[in-house]
Amino acid sequence: MLALLTPLCGAAVLGGCISINAPDKPIVIELNINITQEVIYRLAEDAGNTIEDNPDIF
Repeated sequence: MLALLTPLCGAAVLGGCISINAPDKPIVIELNINITQEVIYRLAEDAGNTIEDNPDIF
């Protein structure tokens, strides 16, 4: 009986020894998103259409 209980007690004691440590270096997530080109393109296209539709106001 003692031979059966010893591994179980050892597993119970070692089960509480789990530790979680924070990394030494910070986690860096780089998101390089460039939406400027699309906005400028849309504005340029819209301005071109407006000038073509109303040449007398420019």
